[in-house]
Amino acid sequence: MLFEQAYVIVDLETTGGHITRDRITEIGLILVDGENVERIEMLVNPGQPIPPFIEDMTGISNAMVADAPAFAELAPALWKKLEGRLLIAHNARFDYGFLKNAFRRAGLAFNANTLCSVKLSRRLYPQYFKHSLDSIIERHQLVLPARHRALADAEAVYRFLCLARNELGAEAVCSAAAALLALPSVPEGMAQELADTLPDTPGVYTLYAANGEALYAGRCLNLRQRVFAHYGAGTLDAKLPRIHERIAHVAWQETLGEFGAALLELQQLSALRPRYNPRARQTNELCALQLSEAGEDGLLRVSVSLARTLDFSRTADLYGLFRSPREAKKALSELARAHQLCPAILEVETVTTRKGAPCQSFKNRRCLGACCGKESAAAHNARLQNALLRLKTQSWPYAGAIALTENDEVTGESVSHVFERWCYLGSGDDVACLQGTPVFDLAVYKLLQHWLKKPAPGVTLHELPAA
Repeated sequence: MLFEQAYVIVDLETTGGHITRDRITEIGLILVDGENVERIEMLVNPGQPIPPFIEDMTGISNAMVADAPAFAELAPALWKKLEGRLLIAHNARFDYGFLKNAFRRAGLAFNANTLCSVKLSRRLYPQYFKHSLDSIIERHQLVLPARHRALADAEAVYRFLCLARNELGAEAVCSAAAALLALPSVPEGMAQELADTLPDTPGVYTLYAANGEALYAGRCLNLRQRVFAHYGAGTLDAKLPRIHERIAHVAWQETLGEFGAALLELQQLSALRPRYNPRARQTNELCALQLSEAGEDGLLRVSVSLARTLDFSRTADLYGLFRSPREAKKALSELARAHQLCPAILEVETVTTRKGAPCQSFKNRRCLGACCGKESAAAHNARLQNALLRLKTQSWPYAGAIALTENDEVTGESVSHVFERWCYLGSGDDVACLQGTPVFDLAVYKLLQHWLKKPAPGVTLHELPAA
C-alpha cells in the first residue's frame, strides 16, 4: 500500500470554475485499499444549465445529465465512501472545495485530509517546470482514455502515482506526501469558512481591522490567491504593502474581468479611503492648464482651471491633468525651463523688476526675452503652444456615450460599463438604465485612455445611440 491510510483519487467535472456558484456534473472516484482498487463514475444533475464552452470541453451535455440524480440524492452514500480516506486530486483545493460546498448544501459536514498531485509532482520531479495534468500525461507517456471526463482524469493521477512509486520508490513518494500533508491547509489567522468560500475569479477585495476600519483594497485576477497571500500563504507582490494590523474581516466583490475589477477598485478607494492605499489618502483638487486670450501686449497667458468650477468633460482645450494647483504650476515651470519660455509671463517666477525689464531667467539665459522685447509675442506664443501640445488632454473620440462590455465565455454572462466624455455613468446588463450624473475623475480618465490604447481581452466596445 502506497500510503498509511486508505485513499481516494477524486476528479470532478462542473458547470464552471466558481467554487460556490457552479455545480458538479460528474464524479470520478478511484478508491484504493491496499491491493484492492475500485473505480466509480457517476453523472450528476447540476440543477443549472451547462454552458456551451464547458460542454465542448468535457463532452457532457445538458441532455446527458437531465435524468441523472441530484447531488443531494447521492450525498449519503458518497459521504460513506469517502469517510476516513485521504483525498487525492490534481489541484485538490478545487475538487475538495466543490465537494465540501456540495455536501454542505445537502446538510452534511465533509472534512478530509487532502493531497494535491500538482504539489506532489513539483516535489518529486523538481527538474520540470510544468505540472499540469496534460504536462504529466505527456511527460510520462501515460496512455489514457479521452481527457476531461472525471474518471479518465482520476485514472491519470492514479497512474502517475504508480509510475512515481516505480521510478523513485514508495519511500520517496510517501516522504514527499507526508511533508505536504504537514503543511497547514488554511493560513494562520484565516477562518476555515473564508478559505472555503473565496473564489478563483477576478474582483476587488477589502481587508478590514477589528474596529471596522478599511485597511487595504485591491483588485486581482484571482481573489483566493491574492487574499491567501495577504495572510502569508503565498508570495505577495513586492508592490503591495505589508499589513501590520490583524485582518479581522475580508469582503470581496467578483467581476467578470480585469477591466471591471480596475473600475470597481477606483470606486472602493474613493468610498473607503483604506489606510494602506497611498492613492486613497491623496487629497485631490483636480485641475488643468488653459491658454488665456492674449492681452494688450499680444502675449498668451496660461491659467490653472479647477475641475470643481469647470466641466472638464465638455472642455476641449485643456493641457495636463493635475491633482493640485501646485502640481500644475510645477509642471508649467518645468515646461518653461525646458523650452526657454519666459517664466515671468507664465507667472511661475516672481517678478521683481519694472514692467518691460528683463526677468531673472533672461539674465541667466533661460528665457529668450519675450518679457523685454527681445523676442516677439508671436514667436513666444508659437513656442508656448507647441510646448503645451504634449500635455493636451485627449478629446472624447465618440459622438456620444459608449459601452465597454465584458463577457465570460464560460458562463455566458456579460456586463456593460457605460462612459460619456470620459465620465463613468454606471455598470449593468441594461445600458438604457445607466444614466448616472457625469462627473469627471482623473483615475477613470486614465483607466479609459489606457484601455482605448490597448484594449483588454474579452471586452468589446460599441457606441450607444443618442438619448
